[in-house]
Amino acid sequence: MSRTIYHIRHGLTDWNVAGRLQGAQDIPLNAVGRAQADANGVVLAAHFTETGRDPQSLRWVASPLVRARETMERVRRACGLDPTAHDLDPDLREVGYGRFEGMTHAEIEAVDPAAMAAMRTEKWTYRPPEGESYLMLADRVERWWTATAGDLVIVSHGGTFRALRMAIENRRDPALAHLIVPQDRIFRWRDSLGAWL
Repeated sequence: MSRTIYHIRHGLTDWNVAGRLQGAQDIPLNAVGRAQADANGVVLAAHFTETGRDPQSLRWVASPLVRARETMERVRRACGLDPTAHDLDPDLREVGYGRFEGMTHAEIEAVDPAAMAAMRTEKWTYRPPEGESYLMLADRVERWWTATAGDLVIVSHGGTFRALRMAIENRRDPALAHLIVPQDRIFRWRDSLGAWL
């Protein structure tokens, strides 16, 4: 059965600007992030109008973290929908950085150079203390994905998007762990073929 999936990464936060690992921390959008979310909503609404798609015909689901929830609410408002009438799923949360959450790469390097080296060279398999590896994230997201059906709008995180690409495109490519994920774009899959809107 043919499926269409839209993914939006949450807008910018102050921790993004500072280069701090957010993981499971509940960091809100900043002013730029709110503007990005609003703009993505306008783009998605225009796309639905152009393609004759009723936005209510899709399931809307977000990570429960506040930066993703606020992004979702702003996108839905731009699409003429009740901002809060969407689903939340904890499996869409960001990869967990454990004890390194809130730290910059330079701060991790200062306290644990071996860990920082592993994060750079073994990002797919390295597991931070009390955190998750990208392999663990990919397994979590793939379990969620295989239980879904129909067309979706997903708002989540950079790490989650990388894992979704692995699941939806059926390619367990460790290089995807390094993929840059913009916060001001929308990614669309039709079946397993994806492209930026």
